[in-house]
Amino acid sequence: MAGHSKFKNIMHRKGAQDAKRAKVFAKHIRELTVAAKSGLPDPDMNPRLRTAIAAAKAVNMPKDNMERAIKKGAGGGDDTDFDEVRYEGYGPGGVAVIVETLTDNRNRTAAEVRAAFTKFGGNLGETGSVGFMFDQIGLIEYAGDTADADAMFEAALEAGADDVDSSDDGHEITCAPDDLGSVRDSLEAKYGAPDAARLDWKPQNSIAVDEDKASSLLKLLDVLEDNDDVQRVAANFDIADDVMERLSA
Repeated sequence: MAGHSKFKNIMHRKGAQDAKRAKVFAKHIRELTVAAKSGLPDPDMNPRLRTAIAAAKAVNMPKDNMERAIKKGAGGGDDTDFDEVRYEGYGPGGVAVIVETLTDNRNRTAAEVRAAFTKFGGNLGETGSVGFMFDQIGLIEYAGDTADADAMFEAALEAGADDVDSSDDGHEITCAPDDLGSVRDSLEAKYGAPDAARLDWKPQNSIAVDEDKASSLLKLLDVLEDNDDVQRVAANFDIADDVMERLSA
């Protein structure tokens, strides 16, 4: 997970989460419902809903599923009140971890998040304890063969993106959080639907983690991402390729 990309090291592996399709859809449905409930059901007038739709499209959620979630939130068909709660702390090796949740039971979610940190050698801190080490961004991903680096760079900047990181593995386009929907739409018109489009946390620095700590850290991140209330997890770790290969074997 080291070397080729700013995000492959510092954002947790997406493959394990992507494989759990139903769970992924459930998280997006919750975000769509809350976004529609918190503002107008028109994505052009609701930046959060526009971003949620872009992220749902990127995981190939059926249009009907998205429309039902939006109607449920906008039409009052969902009487569940979800609170947005962000947890921050340190994982094994001193890695900074941000956990964003949408929960209908703060006590349950707090207890589960705290238990995960404790079990795998981490420490849950106060809100703001590690957040200053990250910048929130919009992140859009395309496969490497979608376009060459120069073409993607020009298209992304024209769309309003801030930066592009290209390699053989893919293109990672970053933009301001409020611009995620418009940048994604512009790139989709040119290159088709992206592999991913979401809000993320970009660490300002990464921390090298040895094999022993890496094993515990990845277990912690897996448990957190598997929690139904957790929407996204970010961490500023750097694991060497050979270590990741052994841990993945």
